[in-house]
Amino acid sequence: MSSSEPTTAAATPASDENQLIAERREKLRHLRERQAQGQGVAFPNDFKPLHRAAALHEQYGATESEDLQAQAVAVSVAGRMMLKRMMGKASFATLQDGSLGETAGRIQLYVTRDAIGEDAYAEFKRLDLGDILGAEGTLMKTKTGELSVKVTRLRLLTKSLRPMPDKFHGMQDQETKYRQRYVDLMTDDAARRRFVARSQTVAGIRAFMVAHDFLEVETPMLHPIPGGANAKPFVTHHNALDQDMYLRIAPELYLKRLVVGGFERVFEINRSFRNEGISVRHNPEFTMMEFYAAYWNYRDLMDYTEQLLRDAALKATGSLQLSYNARAVDLAAPFARMTIREAIVAHTDAGEHVDDAAWLIQALGKLGLKEEKDHLSKRTLASLQVLYFEEAVEDKLWQPTFIMEHPTEISPLARANDERPEVTERFELYITGREMANGFSELNDAEDQAARFAAQVAAKDAGDEEAMFFDHDFVRALEYGLPPTGGCGVGIDRLMMLLTDSASIRDVILFPALRREQ
Repeated sequence: MSSSEPTTAAATPASDENQLIAERREKLRHLRERQAQGQGVAFPNDFKPLHRAAALHEQYGATESEDLQAQAVAVSVAGRMMLKRMMGKASFATLQDGSLGETAGRIQLYVTRDAIGEDAYAEFKRLDLGDILGAEGTLMKTKTGELSVKVTRLRLLTKSLRPMPDKFHGMQDQETKYRQRYVDLMTDDAARRRFVARSQTVAGIRAFMVAHDFLEVETPMLHPIPGGANAKPFVTHHNALDQDMYLRIAPELYLKRLVVGGFERVFEINRSFRNEGISVRHNPEFTMMEFYAAYWNYRDLMDYTEQLLRDAALKATGSLQLSYNARAVDLAAPFARMTIREAIVAHTDAGEHVDDAAWLIQALGKLGLKEEKDHLSKRTLASLQVLYFEEAVEDKLWQPTFIMEHPTEISPLARANDERPEVTERFELYITGREMANGFSELNDAEDQAARFAAQVAAKDAGDEEAMFFDHDFVRALEYGLPPTGGCGVGIDRLMMLLTDSASIRDVILFPALRREQ
């Protein structure tokens, strides 16, 4: 162990980092020299750990010291050295492996000169925090009752060339945590648990869908034209086809083609891309789950989405009573259902003015929207209501609430209500003031869909970058006949923000979009 580097993960001044890295590289140089002389391998690849820290603690954590000694349980473990305490002829180290549990995948090593030999003990003294080790020995309990491995053989498997962050404070800069997620995961148990929870939640959603007779499918991520949502796409070029392509903004139109083809229940857990803003709620690359069921309508979808979210919450947290930002969220109670108009009346002082376009324009102006930018006077009453809802109501919808009956003019893929054709059979689910899901009875009238696409093209020609293209092949598919169908998309990233009480979407994405380092 270099005298210039502490044996615990104390803070390392930036000015010393280059020196510490140089010292570690020097140690690696000695390892390479020894390998050249036939004395070992600098990066061995033949150690196979047979045990994991969490399982050892679970199985033997309550075993008395005398019983452990009598059993002489032989173990082999491997992991990153997170702590090291030198104490003369006997020392301690803490290894962290990929398991989790109450001990966060850590187990203590008890290393003595007598047990591993003079030379090996000298090598151990030169090891650094962050080094990846393999250890063999027997289980024991220390005087304080901590389960430990009494090491009989210790090997350096990977030399760490960079010093670990301060063990007491970890990585303090939030952007560095996102950019160097590998270090964040090494040092922050909460981050590791958060992403394990994400993986388990996605697996649970998949199992829930399959249990309800949905078929998991895969659809293209490169589209000849973007479709399925109103969003600005990423554009790339396909060299072999010599044509521009678009990264998927939604899988919707391909999934509905499959329903046309006879797969009556399909779903896809997909990566989608939208070339729009970055915020605590938005990442340009995101994950969602879309599903479609023949002979369902939007009310069936709302019932099912409630079940889906409750199942995901139970699997991720074990409870339907959640806490987000220190406020309670109740997933057990029936989710509220309101139209956009009803939500405005319930959560603002609009009252009877909810149907007054002039009043809405004035109210939107007070909220900061400008005529020259937002073209308020050119909007329909329904469009003004949606805009006012987004500005004045969304963040007040803390408990789960379905907001229904979006205007037909802004819902080009949704079925219009038979009694009120100006609105659609569509809903958005809000929890903690954020949209979590979007679903509707699908438009299966090919001629109506063609007319809607034409209106979208006109809007795009007028300057709306998020308006849709005319998808001739999708219209052709509808002409073969799409059964009455309901479809819904659930944002996995925002759902995980809720289930892990995370303030930013970047906290639940392993590698969020960041500006390139200079």
